Amino acid sequence: MPNCIVAEDEQLLRESLVGLLREVWPQLDIAAECEDGGAALEAIAEHRPDVAFLDIRMPGLTGLEVAAATAEASPATQIVFVTAYNQYAIDAFDKGAVDYLLKPIARERLAATVARLQARSARDAGALAAVIRQLGIVPQVVDKPPLAWITASAGKETRLILVDDVAYFQADNKYTVVMTKDGEALLRTPIRELLGRLDPTAFKQIHRSTIVNLKAIASIVRDDAGRGTLKLKTRPETLTVSQPFMTLFRSM
Repeated sequence: MPNCIVAEDEQLLRESLVGLLREVWPQLDIAAECEDGGAALEAIAEHRPDVAFLDIRMPGLTGLEVAAATAEASPATQIVFVTAYNQYAIDAFDKGAVDYLLKPIARERLAATVARLQARSARDAGALAAVIRQLGIVPQVVDKPPLAWITASAGKETRLILVDDVAYFQADNKYTVVMTKDGEALLRTPIRELLGRLDPTAFKQIHRSTIVNLKAIASIVRDDAGRGTLKLKTRPETLTVSQPFMTLFRSM
């Protein structure tokens, strides 16, 4: 039985796509529904799906970053981008062996996409790479400016912390631990809500529960299992990079 993962951060759109998939492709097993790019990448590494439906704009890792990492995590997975991009970007899709769905998703368009997926045995990795390069120069709309500072609790004290001074963020149930060179503080915001507010050029997710400031990294070492270990400039502890996320550091 073919399987897929669906990654879309807007719940209503995700539920709509899942519902339409069950109508037009009833044999398809939906292995995972994901709300952000990091969760999508981990789901792809775990399930190695036949198809991944990826929203291009997601908190944390974008759909493009997830697709690029999928080449190593699950080479046979076919990619379908879900997008609201303009015609310039659509032209890039039409030149590659990947597919796309425009929001709002029409049932007829999805049915045509499914027919093409069923006719293709595996994706063309070279064509996908070309599409990703082309889309990399498409301007992205920024909904809000990145966070510049946060307020977090350290004991009975409330601290004002510049985001640039944060070494990394780590999930702690419904809260987030903020680590700086001066110690830790607690932010009363789930880490997933932070993903969409941090500058993606400065902060990268290295695990579902960890986001690191790239400026805080001193070095990275890869072990035989494919995982990575980060050493930090201002903190004594090391951080683990899960295997699917290691691909994100190849181009750095």
